[in-house]
Amino acid sequence: MTIDGRSHIRIARPSLDLAAAEKFYVEGLGLGVVWRTEGDHGPGAHDLLMLGWPDADWHLELVHDAEHPVAPRPTEEDLLVLYLDGPVPDELVTRIEEHGGKRVQSPNPYWNEWGVTLQDPDGYRLVLCTRAWSNS
Repeated sequence: MTIDGRSHIRIARPSLDLAAAEKFYVEGLGLGVVWRTEGDHGPGAHDLLMLGWPDADWHLELVHDAEHPVAPRPTEEDLLVLYLDGPVPDELVTRIEEHGGKRVQSPNPYWNEWGVTLQDPDGYRLVLCTRAWSNS
């Protein structure tokens, strides 16, 4: 087993409304549905929505348990940052807002200067950053 820069990352979060979250991330942002599980699957089962891009080394997992829902508890600093290496397209921000996103100001002035912060239907924040990023 090797853990390195190509190891896949899963970001898992609870959601109270998977349909609203899917609308935000798929129809708004443009992620694809990687996997979906819905309906009654027995004791302890839950609905699951995995979102991402086919060539990405990460995906976002959203979980909802109708019997025992977990309320999301995001803070203003719980961010999913996407580095665009260029301007944030106005039409992308508009599309995300039309699909359940809410543009918000960040308490960290860095993100206000270098990007656009949007809140998803569960209150988690997505930053579309104009800068580039590389770990090397």
